[in-house]
Amino acid sequence: MRALIGKEVQVFLGSLIGHMVIVVFLLLTGLALWVFPGNVLDSGYANLGPLFEVAPWVFLFLAPAVTMRSFSEERRVGTMELLLTKPITELQLVMAKYVAALLLVLLALLPTLIYWYSIGALAVPPWNLDNGAIRGSYIGLFFLASSFTAMGIFASSLTESQIVSFLIAALLCFALYVGFGLMADFSALGAWEGPVKNMGIEAHYTSMSRGVIDLRDVLYFLGVDAIFILATRTVVQSRTWA
Repeated sequence: MRALIGKEVQVFLGSLIGHMVIVVFLLLTGLALWVFPGNVLDSGYANLGPLFEVAPWVFLFLAPAVTMRSFSEERRVGTMELLLTKPITELQLVMAKYVAALLLVLLALLPTLIYWYSIGALAVPPWNLDNGAIRGSYIGLFFLASSFTAMGIFASSLTESQIVSFLIAALLCFALYVGFGLMADFSALGAWEGPVKNMGIEAHYTSMSRGVIDLRDVLYFLGVDAIFILATRTVVQSRTWA
């Protein structure tokens, strides 16, 4: 399993799309923080708010881009059967693909720690930041990335086309991130507004961004991860017996 994880990471980093995905993520988050309207320099307030507002939307496309080849490419070139003959279970295979993709997504996030240092150094007095909220936001982004990655792996297992996989994954991520929030805006829901909104990812990510890590938020993300990982295993098993 460890060898498969290493192989997945190496293949991605050795491809042009791998470098492009990381560069695009850093470029967009950097522009949001320093250049776009509402940036930290214009606000005159030392915070990483613009980064954490735009990062989920970039992840919404970044995670599908990273995961779209995971199973789709294996099926297209006919190496899926070879993988299934190795001494690992279907769940271990899925977990190896998932962990490798998540590591790659986190690799794109890691350089943004430089922004944290830069904002802290520019603050007056230095490091006059809400570091608790920043830590909570980074933890929230980690769990957000884990869920988006799980959805991307699932989408990749459904089709041989990387483009179709990307589109399915992006749609799933969008639906779970803002779909329930949009539904909760309907006044007809009445008392159900809160429960419906809490079914979406955005509510739990926003909760973590306040700097308070609630066990309910952690369990929510772990639950979403588990559902899509087990669903992917079911799809892989069905291909095995087909």
